[in-house]
Amino acid sequence: MAIPVARRIRHIVVAAIIGLLVLVTLWPQPRPVDTAVVDRGAVRETVEAEGRTRLRYRYDIAAPVAAIARRLTLEPGDAIEAGQPLVVLDAVAAPTLDARTRAEAEARRDAARARLAAVRETARAAQTAATQARSEASRLARLVEQRLVAEELAERADATAQRAERDAESARFMQATAAHELQAAEAALTRGNADPQQALVLTAPVAGMVVRRHYESARPVQAGEALLEIGDPAQLEVEVDVLSADAVRLREGTRTELLRWGEGRPLLAEVRRVEPGGFTKFSALGVEEQRVWVILDITSPREEWARLGDAYRVNARFVLREVQDVVRAPASAVFPHGDGSAVFRLDGSRARLTPVRVGVRGSATVQILEGLEPHTAIIVHPDRELKDGARVQSR
Repeated sequence: MAIPVARRIRHIVVAAIIGLLVLVTLWPQPRPVDTAVVDRGAVRETVEAEGRTRLRYRYDIAAPVAAIARRLTLEPGDAIEAGQPLVVLDAVAAPTLDARTRAEAEARRDAARARLAAVRETARAAQTAATQARSEASRLARLVEQRLVAEELAERADATAQRAERDAESARFMQATAAHELQAAEAALTRGNADPQQALVLTAPVAGMVVRRHYESARPVQAGEALLEIGDPAQLEVEVDVLSADAVRLREGTRTELLRWGEGRPLLAEVRRVEPGGFTKFSALGVEEQRVWVILDITSPREEWARLGDAYRVNARFVLREVQDVVRAPASAVFPHGDGSAVFRLDGSRARLTPVRVGVRGSATVQILEGLEPHTAIIVHPDRELKDGARVQSR
């Protein structure tokens, strides 16, 4: 018996609907992806490491002889002037110096005098160099105004003058320290036969502030025992331990930003010295690392970091390379491909594998030399399963 035409049509329609539903179910769905847009801007290659501040010039005031130290009235943070009395030592009953001890004391005194004379000459030479460097910088600045020399030469001369002034300041501090050492050596020589009622007053070799005190109440102290630690808070530097593989990429004068020091704005600094010797350190995960100390000078105005003190924690970001106004893409979108790099470009609803040539690699962005143009949509954080031509949908 033949099936009626109407029923046959209904069967065909039902079969077509079922087939369409199966096709829709089995049809691959577009993969949801995150996208970003290629733009123009600056790209910086940086290295970050944790460091801490420290006083550039630190002076330990120690007892030159065994004595009774009077109660200390100075507190950490108190400002002091050069020559200000710091500690008063009262003599204890001491025997007369024997011949050998006196000879040793005289030798130390003579050595201290010779060192003071040498440091004075060094300070004079450093001051002369600083004066000459500043004069050269001023001369080049005038030539730049007349457009006779390049601005870069004037900037280098100004940086050289600043370094020379810092060296002169360092030499002056070394001279003050040598004078203090001579005072201590002379005191040790005279105290052997000194009047027991005569007090010895230790004075500040330089102006600054009290950083730490090692005692408070009056008590006996031994020769060489540390009593006070003083320094100049305006002469603050930063020490940063970086991986040795990163240290070889740093140079004197490398621009640096100090982050997370207590304020939102970064402080500016520059590398003064990369230590020649490294040391071993274990990371928080127990990994053995070779690290190197890098010393920084803070170049931001003193008013911006006046509240920083000794041994404060900071994070240093070293700027290794920087380019301006270049085509850039998010670093999370660029991945290794063959002998080079590639990205997935968004072409309508399809992902297109696009080889690119990259330049400076920053922590967040990468310079694109070839392969992409600004305003191109690309996929960030592509997974391993994403293939060329795959259907995608932006989240």
